[in-house]
Amino acid sequence: MVKKRDTSSTKQNAAPTVSLREPVITNLAACVEDARIAALDSDNGPADAVDYSSLLGRMVAAKTRLPPLYTDVVYEPFVAVLTELGHDGFVQLLLNDPERQRDAGLILDVAHAILQNGEGYEEQATDAFQEVVSDVYDGFLSMEDRLGVNPPDHSTIAPLVKWGNPDFGPYTWPISATQSLGLGTGIVSLPPANSRRGLLAWSVLGHETAGHDVLHADAGLAQEIAVSVFNALDAATVGNVLPAYWAARIDEAASDVLGILNTGPTAGMGLIGYFRGLNGAFTGVAKLRSVGPAGDVHPADVLRGFLASAVVRHLEFRESSQWADVILQETKSDVETILIAGQTISLSKAQKSAEIVAETIAGMRLTSVENHSLCEIQNWRDGDEEIVLQLRGLMTRAANLPQSLEAGMYAAHAIAAGVTAAFADDGPLPVIFDRMKSLLKMMHDANPSWGPLFVVRPGDLTMHPTYQRHQTGA
Repeated sequence: MVKKRDTSSTKQNAAPTVSLREPVITNLAACVEDARIAALDSDNGPADAVDYSSLLGRMVAAKTRLPPLYTDVVYEPFVAVLTELGHDGFVQLLLNDPERQRDAGLILDVAHAILQNGEGYEEQATDAFQEVVSDVYDGFLSMEDRLGVNPPDHSTIAPLVKWGNPDFGPYTWPISATQSLGLGTGIVSLPPANSRRGLLAWSVLGHETAGHDVLHADAGLAQEIAVSVFNALDAATVGNVLPAYWAARIDEAASDVLGILNTGPTAGMGLIGYFRGLNGAFTGVAKLRSVGPAGDVHPADVLRGFLASAVVRHLEFRESSQWADVILQETKSDVETILIAGQTISLSKAQKSAEIVAETIAGMRLTSVENHSLCEIQNWRDGDEEIVLQLRGLMTRAANLPQSLEAGMYAAHAIAAGVTAAFADDGPLPVIFDRMKSLLKMMHDANPSWGPLFVVRPGDLTMHPTYQRHQTGA
């Protein structure tokens, strides 16, 4: 999970019974419906800033609300690009990309990220969103996690967040795209409806941030994983279609793996519920899809479910097999005839291929990260589960949130606590969602990356005492 820290001294003697750590998903259908309703919300958020003169003026005003960290790596290079474009160049850019999916889409999204933070759009939700992205990204970059692993080649700063473009769902412009504008980090977006509802969309943020953004921060990492996955599948008895199919979709598959390694088993279960909600909204059938068209860069939904189950088995907490079994069972319950790139694939080969992909991506030692495996850099442990239990109790409690949190509590823990509470029907979904956002906002306000210290990776602010005191009898 986030920051590889010693959580063995967490108050395990006072923790709830072990049964509360086991997977309970009795409220999954309500979570899927919540995701479906959110997906149908057509709110686009703030209008695109298409007036050049107005945009420049708003940029000046927004600068004061950004911390120095993002002033240097986002604001200054972006304003320099706008200035160089000039009015006519800016207008021509918009005309050349009317669908807002290429350079104009990138320009406008960077503008949104600066302005929404600077102008206080959905301030609580935006700060909560930013805290999740900052924490998840920092989890793969802090020096404590990357012992023996060099810093990323392209970006060491967490992406900036924004709301908008609901038709695209959650998405990211990784550093490989934003560096064309001179930026030093990426941009992550959620549909505006998810500032108000759709809890499961938050559970997949690890895919965007610990996934796509981290994957593109280390030169050659994605290509090395793709080749390794192809070779591993090619050597197995899974047929001729799946090796090339998985390898061509490695960006999405590896992002699923990285997200689960960083944010735990609820990311895998959340992926299934979220896809069911999206499919319910856009196809009328709230089930995982068993068809993977050749033209879709994402693996078929059921393959991603099998992959999630297999990755969860690699997590280092004691209920990992139970969570993996639940995810596998939910995936199998949706399986119909599996068609991959137009060819029928047996259930056994589909599942076996996903297990090989999980083992290769999570467990193989990669030269791109100095001969370490990704599950060595990040994992989810018993200490993380204990923290989730502590935070889960805050999700439905009527009392005020604490003024401060114990050391070692991070945004991914808060997300996992909220999703776990929602799955288990601990309370009304809107209450859980609002409490989770409030907790994340409190974490954001205490995050030194957003203060005057100019801290690039707050996970590096770790004290290492020589001696740890224990309570008597502990």
